[in-house]
Amino acid sequence: MKNSVKLEGWYGGDLTHAQAAWTSSGGDVNARLDRVPALLKMLAENEHGTPFERSLLHFSVTCDTASHIHFLKHRMFSINGESARYREFIGDKYYIPVDWDPISADILERHAVDSYSQYHMTIDDCPVTRKRAKESARYFLPYATQVNLDMSMNFRSFVHFQKLRNSEHAQLEIREIAKTMLELVKNGTDGAFTHSLTAHGLGPPN
Repeated sequence: MKNSVKLEGWYGGDLTHAQAAWTSSGGDVNARLDRVPALLKMLAENEHGTPFERSLLHFSVTCDTASHIHFLKHRMFSINGESARYREFIGDKYYIPVDWDPISADILERHAVDSYSQYHMTIDDCPVTRKRAKESARYFLPYATQVNLDMSMNFRSFVHFQKLRNSEHAQLEIREIAKTMLELVKNGTDGAFTHSLTAHGLGPPN
């Protein structure tokens, strides 16, 4: 199956970032809305990042193991993942690279199916406790195995992730996930992050 991303919710946005930046000078952010785009641009250009930490983005992601590891390297993310230690994987989710030829894709799919078959059989038949069987049988599963993740990050961390992973230098799978996440923030937050995205070179909504 394909990797997938869903925007579960968000808090804050441009006004939250501006309010944080103007804390030292006081005043009502709603009285100077026309100054918000220029303020956010100035903050981004001068790498004043802390105001952009005042908002939160919440995603659910289904992805391959390699992409899961990429996410874990971004230490400012809060991630809860589906655990194969405490429960048996159900549904046998696996990822096949979208740019592979049909023969290679078929070989990998058969490998994934066989690996899951051995995984389930080991849980049922291995002469250890079921708890130990679940946590050790997962060694049969390949990198193609997909897991469900629930993650959140502040906007500053989201920008950092985008600049590293929504890049031609990133692996295809994580790049496509990053691109989808960006589109969801652009188009699924009622314009709340429009000026913050533009200030960081991530563009206005399409």
